[in-house]
Parts: sequence; structure tokens; C-alpha cells
Amino acid sequence: MKIAVTEIEAQSRKALLAHGAGQTQAAAVARAVARAEALGNVICGLYYLESYCTQLGSGRVDGTVTPQVTRPRASAVLADARFGFAQPAFDAGLPEAVAAALENGVATLAVAHAHTCTSLGYFTEQIAAAGLIGIGFTNASPVVAPPGGNKRVIGTNPIAMTVPGDDGPAMHFDFSTSAVALGKITMAKAAGKQIPLGWAVDENGEATTDPDAALKGALVSAGGYKGWGFGLMAELLAAGMTGSVNSLDVAGLKLPEGKPHDLGQFYILMDPGTYHAGFADRFARVAEAVGAQEGARIPGADRHVMTQVEVPDALWTLVQKLAG
Repeated sequence: MKIAVTEIEAQSRKALLAHGAGQTQAAAVARAVARAEALGNVICGLYYLESYCTQLGSGRVDGTVTPQVTRPRASAVLADARFGFAQPAFDAGLPEAVAAALENGVATLAVAHAHTCTSLGYFTEQIAAAGLIGIGFTNASPVVAPPGGNKRVIGTNPIAMTVPGDDGPAMHFDFSTSAVALGKITMAKAAGKQIPLGWAVDENGEATTDPDAALKGALVSAGGYKGWGFGLMAELLAAGMTGSVNSLDVAGLKLPEGKPHDLGQFYILMDPGTYHAGFADRFARVAEAVGAQEGARIPGADRHVMTQVEVPDALWTLVQKLAG
């Protein structure tokens, strides 16, 4: 059935409130769920709502805690989520981080001790809406093995970047540094489908097309050693710079019970006009060269924000049940 994105946000908010989240926290997470659905990112949308509600009930995430924002240095802002949701922690720290970037030309925002942020690009596009270039990194539960290995060490560890434009993002990308998001393998298993070679290895480190064997084994990095390097970069920034845990120390993100995720997100905010006034011209030069080639595009240039989306009947029934 087709559901309005505004209704998805409203029902998500009701569900979170019904399971113990505070007003501010529920509103922040519901906006993120709705935005993911509006962009067709189903893995980070309603797909996660039941897990949020279950973990609110089990105490794996604190839905009422108030994030603590500090500024340890002139261009460094820390938003401690205090084992709560990432979205309200980012909301709390963003104004201070934007101010720091405008004052200093560049600033960083560390979100520490947070629940999974799901769509990382949701946050970098908010940085770009303030007229700044936003780059973000996060880690997750361990699902990726090093090249040549078979044991999980890091998470899918996404990287996102959004460049501001005149009427919206001029460029936007958000991707995991693994060959594929783990959710695509779980969805393939549920649908009884095989997965392409190059997504994962089995318990022995052998490439596999069986989603069940992949889930018992590990994902691989996108681009081999190159993607592995980017994944490690995200790991060190998200865990090391924020004081949050390594991927190795996080249980499955959707497990109903257990320790809080305690993950980190690390953002770099840059004023494109800090050094000279020609940033937009340089970007336009590249965009024109790409646009002149049929079928080529700048990442994010053709994003379509939907006002209504198709939601499977069973999923919408579950959402309504969660919302009471």
C-alpha cells in the first residue's frame, strides 16, 4: 500500500513514545525514519522501527536521556549521547559545531556512546543545509573480515559526504565500506535468493553465493584492500576519536537485549569559502564534464524525495501495532 511519508513519521513517533522514548527523542528518531523512507532507503527506515521499540523496552537504548554537549577546543564539539539515540545527540551538537566551523573555517563534531545512527548521510545533509561541507564516519557491529581472512573485525563502517548547493546538495553520497550492507544479505535470505559473488565469504574464508553461509561467515570490503583501508579509517575516527567502542565490542545491532551499542560518529564540517571564493566554480567545472556524458552523474544529483512510498502490508500492520 502507498503511505504518506508524513504518516510514516507520525506513526513512528507514536510507536517510539509507546515504548518509552521521550518526546524530543521520539521526534528526532521518527524524522530520520521518515527521511530514509522518502529517499527509498528501506533498510534504514521502517525496517528498524521494531528493533528501536524492542530495545527501548529491554533497556539496550535509553530513550529519555538528555545528550551532553561540550566544546573541549575551539573547533571541536563533543555530543555525548549517554547510551541514547544518535539522532537527538546530533541535533544537540549540530548548532555548536556549525558555529565552530563558521568561526574557524573547519570544525569536528564527535557523537559518542550512541545507538546506531542507521543512515549516516541523513546527518551530513543537515551539515550541508547550513552551507558547510559535511563528511561523516561511523562504525557498527563486526561483520567484515580483512582481505584474505575469515573472522569479523570491523563493521560495515559507512562514510558519507554532502556538498552544499544553491537549492539543495550539489553532491551527496552515503555508502558502507563493505561490499554491501548486511541488510541486503538478510533480505536475500528471507526471500530465498542467492547473493552475488564478491559480497561475502563463508566460515572458511571462501567466497559464497549462499546468504546463510554469508551470515555465518563475514562480509568483505568494497574494492578489496582499498575498501578495507577506508573501513579502518572510519573505525579509528568513529571509535578512537569519540571514545566509543570498537566494532569488535558491539553485539548485533538488532539483538533485543544486551549492552548498549556505545557506537561513535565523527563528522568534519568545512566552510567552502575559507581559503578562496572559487569552490563553487571548481565544483561546476567537474559537474559539467560529468553531465556531458550520457548516463553519467554526480552522486546524489538525481535524488528524488518521495511524499508517498510503498510499504508492505505486513510491515505497516506491524508499525500500527507498535504505535498502539
